[in-house]
Amino acid sequence: MKPIYQLLRLFAISRTLIRHRIHEILLANSSFKHFLWLFWLLPWHWFRHPKQSRGKHIRLALEELGPIFIKFGQILSTRRDLLPIDVAEELARLQDQVPPFDKAHSRQIIEKAIGKPMAEVFSDFIAEPLGSASVAQVHAATLHNGDEVVIKVLRPDILPVIEHDLQLMYAFAWLVERFIPDGKRLRPLEVIRDYDKTIHDELDLQREAANASQMRRNTIDTGLIYVPKVYWDYCHTNVMVMERVYGVVPDNIDKLRDLGVDMKILSEKAVQVFFGQVFRDCFFHADMHPGNIFVDITHPEDPTWIAIDCGIVGTLNQHDQRYLADNFLAFFDRDYHRVAELHVESGWVPRDTSVEDFESAIRTVCEPIFERPLSEISFGHFLLRLFQTARRFNMEVQPQLVLLQKTLLNVEGLGRQLYPELDLWATAKPFLKDWMKTQVGPKALWNDVKKNAPYWLETLPELPRLIHEGLQQQRDGREQSQQQAQMLAQIAHSQRQQARSIWFTALGALLLVLAGMQVEDFNQLSLATVSSSSLFLSGLGSLSLLLAWPRKLAIKQ
Repeated sequence: MKPIYQLLRLFAISRTLIRHRIHEILLANSSFKHFLWLFWLLPWHWFRHPKQSRGKHIRLALEELGPIFIKFGQILSTRRDLLPIDVAEELARLQDQVPPFDKAHSRQIIEKAIGKPMAEVFSDFIAEPLGSASVAQVHAATLHNGDEVVIKVLRPDILPVIEHDLQLMYAFAWLVERFIPDGKRLRPLEVIRDYDKTIHDELDLQREAANASQMRRNTIDTGLIYVPKVYWDYCHTNVMVMERVYGVVPDNIDKLRDLGVDMKILSEKAVQVFFGQVFRDCFFHADMHPGNIFVDITHPEDPTWIAIDCGIVGTLNQHDQRYLADNFLAFFDRDYHRVAELHVESGWVPRDTSVEDFESAIRTVCEPIFERPLSEISFGHFLLRLFQTARRFNMEVQPQLVLLQKTLLNVEGLGRQLYPELDLWATAKPFLKDWMKTQVGPKALWNDVKKNAPYWLETLPELPRLIHEGLQQQRDGREQSQQQAQMLAQIAHSQRQQARSIWFTALGALLLVLAGMQVEDFNQLSLATVSSSSLFLSGLGSLSLLLAWPRKLAIKQ
């Protein structure tokens, strides 16, 4: 049955692609273009759609092919490093709205997941779904304690459909890479693999619930964005229950203005949310389109954001953070040499890349941008152009940066839709500079000492044993040859000196930590905030660190 199903599905897909002229787009510049006339023999070729832009043809074809292909088109729109801009922007308009599945089936799935009858958990359940998408649909309900919640239910039997379509996508990708001009440059197999991972991640609602809990914990005290609470007692791989929230969709500009919402503050908070999640939390919402975010209008003069659907998130390590922050700052200082160096130092372009050639290419991209006011400069498009330029120097695409670029484009576009005069750089630069101060300099050193002090204190009791073992080795070495004894003596001497250095370093660090704890306000450091005991402890700590300085080892040969 499976081969028959795949054959019929392949037949339906090919019919749809031909009706939307996709074969003309793919084969226009290939060696097969002279055989396009053969498609006239197919009946559905006579009912082709009127000729439109290539991006619109692709979008309409994906919408007709169904929810799995719609989701694929949405993810494909984020790969602006591979797609032409017009196609990527058209794919970004794909709407993930599909008919809901049977209400009774939804109730059965929920009861099976929570292991109880609905009446035992919910005092009220609205069978008519609030929304329905390709992977899941959402119902409103009320718990017995009065909490209003939403229940996200995975579509039944969605996995076999996804697996079948993925196999066909892999086959199409192989054909495109093999026979279409520039097929290898587009790397279709890599794109399908990325989609494969993303769609399977979205099929696990417990993963989404964990993402939402993490994001809520990171942002709960910022006053910028609110992430609804997850009710873990009722979450399963195919069911998720979370707090119901109310807000206005951000693309309803007229309603927001009628309600007196301060658009400037709202747009600036969107930028602050993005940079805070990227650089403070290293964990950001990577699907911030208007369907997943709302505006809390409880206080129109100081509005906040609401985020839902945390199925797709991005993470950055410390190396990526420093690279991005340094790049942004160097870019706006027009230090193109530094931008080129950062790419080489990060290892994202080969080590043998000529920094001077790379600098010249980056200057060619960036200089025209600076002919416009800063408020008109797009961070997202800058990153896109930068990555495209780096690709010419064999830069490997970094998945986390693709997600970040997509999110930045969404945030930037949304912010300027709300407040066209938004100066994204003026909003972001103070945050970036403050973040950089926490990474380098005295404050960073102080934070590192506080972070490592418990480990140093924990290892202190081990030092006497290490010293004893070193002395034992020295004594046993006397029975060996002169050369071996001399070597062991050197080792023992080195161990004693290392132990001495560790003792004094740990003591000095501990004294400095104790001194810092007595400072009233570290951020406003002055003589007024420093007590005599703090100065005394600081002096002892500094002396201990000086005594820990390694001395030159001198043993006669």
